[in-house]
Amino acid sequence: MLKELYQYRQLLKSNVRKEIRGKYKGSFLGVLWSFVNPLLMTLVYAIVFPFLLKSSQPHYTTFIVIAVLPWTWFTTTISQGTSTILANGGIIKKVYFPREILPISVVTSGLVNFLISCLIIAIFLICSGIGFSPYLVFLPIVIILQYMFQLGLILITSAINVYVRDAEYIINFFVSMLFYATPVLYSMSMFPGWVQKILRLNPMTTIIESYRNIFYYQTAPDFMMLGFVFIVSIVVLWLGFVIFKKLEKGFAEEL
Repeated sequence: MLKELYQYRQLLKSNVRKEIRGKYKGSFLGVLWSFVNPLLMTLVYAIVFPFLLKSSQPHYTTFIVIAVLPWTWFTTTISQGTSTILANGGIIKKVYFPREILPISVVTSGLVNFLISCLIIAIFLICSGIGFSPYLVFLPIVIILQYMFQLGLILITSAINVYVRDAEYIINFFVSMLFYATPVLYSMSMFPGWVQKILRLNPMTTIIESYRNIFYYQTAPDFMMLGFVFIVSIVVLWLGFVIFKKLEKGFAEEL
């Protein structure tokens, strides 16, 4: 499979560029929406939620933006990735290429947008006086784990969505609910230990907390929990490829 992906590497590159450019095609601001969208979301949360949650978190806006950006990458990837096979049905029926290029392109284009939007985090860290720390060296580990986890998920969801068209709506609803079970707007310290243990079953909880440890608290991430996320990501990624390869045989017929 890796050999085949390497042979079609130029198509993968072209598809990633298409995903990045096509997302904002025809819009006035173009790729600047990668900055504007998370900023607008952060502004709303920063105004509303301190009153709702009675939060006294220092530099709350910075606290939020550090979590909103990776969460936006997650939700965008799941939403676009789940429908990517259906959206490219016409090409799939006419031309052969490794079908997994489509989900890989979605996650990779999302990664590029996320890395660009990380400039927002840098600006908030500087303006808030928090600054940067040597623990930034651990950032690539967290990004790679999130990439693996998301790729595994959309390999599964994109394949299932071809056969069960309602899957897209069910998955988007589930992701919306998952937002409240992920510490994007709040700190885990708000909850007793048993609640924290339940929330940590969600891999995105550890991923979001790791970003906050590196950027906000300026400490090393919890490597024991990252090890758990690594195992989960490997299992999900393996299952994703197995399910995808099993179901792709009927893609052309179903489409």
